[in-house]
Amino acid sequence: MPLVTLDSTITLAMSVRDRHASADWYADKLGFELIHHFDEAGWSEMKTKTEGVALGLGEQAEPAPGNTVPVFGVADIKMARGSLEAAGVKFDGDTETIEGMVSTATFYDPDGNALMLAQDLTGQN
Repeated sequence: MPLVTLDSTITLAMSVRDRHASADWYADKLGFELIHHFDEAGWSEMKTKTEGVALGLGEQAEPAPGNTVPVFGVADIKMARGSLEAAGVKFDGDTETIEGMVSTATFYDPDGNALMLAQDLTGQN
């Protein structure tokens, strides 16, 4: 039985120099649709052609090529993280929260590949 129950969403997060220009590129070249720009967080999301899969664009001054991080949606990030940590999964720092938006926690697979958990906070009061 898995330690964490994932929801039916995944976001492929990558670093880009200019989120707005990148969003335009993905819309024009691949037909992705803008979900939202969170300018205060330096984050944009695009709806892909695959149900439940989004592309997240995080603005970085010097993004590293090939830096896509799968972000798995969870209902309760504290419980999910605790279960994984109890099983010896290594996390990178604390869970980060942008109030009213999202809580995220980065962790690593056995080969050092970065993965992330995310709890959507947009529907919470």
